[in-house]
Amino acid sequence: MARVAAGVPVYEALNQALKGQADSAGAHAVRFVPQDAMPEGAAYERFIFEQRQCPTREGLHDFFNGLCWLHFPQAKRRLNELQAVQIAAHGVGAVRGPVRDAITVFDENGALLDAPAALWEALVARQWQRLFVELRPLWAQARLLIFGHALLEKLVAPRKDMTAHVWHAGAPLGSRQEADTWLAAALSEDRLASKPFVPLPVLGVPGWWAANEAAAFYDDARVFRPPRA
Repeated sequence: MARVAAGVPVYEALNQALKGQADSAGAHAVRFVPQDAMPEGAAYERFIFEQRQCPTREGLHDFFNGLCWLHFPQAKRRLNELQAVQIAAHGVGAVRGPVRDAITVFDENGALLDAPAALWEALVARQWQRLFVELRPLWAQARLLIFGHALLEKLVAPRKDMTAHVWHAGAPLGSRQEADTWLAAALSEDRLASKPFVPLPVLGVPGWWAANEAAAFYDDARVFRPPRA
């Protein structure tokens, strides 16, 4: 961020961050190039897959996308591979289809949750008072990892209604590299098509927003919505 603030183009700053850093698979997932390096009319995801280059615009959105490539290289590469396969099979049209829709949702707003079963069950049931008030001490045993770059951008100017699409980790996440490895292995067309995500208003997570220390914070039904009938 300091390089970008000093006027270094986003793609150059990200490539500088790559120096001396290999991903957990032993090689960089991509290098970053300016947006105009992608030919006009080319499909963005297909270009990344074929060239191993990520076109990057100036601004926070692509800056955070680059950071996600740096921190989750295996999972980002796997999502890109799945996108490319879908584009090769179905082309680029007005309707993405269930797999590409799910990839987009998770890539933009996804998060991983490593938490005790009771927390996950309450989240799935949208039992907000139980999740955040009754079971609040259990959050000390939980870990929420933000994956979506659009969500990171939103967190720069937080709003109460910001929502992550959360994937439940099937095992303790361990280090960030271990979480990356786990997620890359978990991603598949079948699992994504089933949209295994649950909405979580992230500012309700204990420790993420001072206002949520008051139990009444969770009474706002516009944010903490009841279960669907």
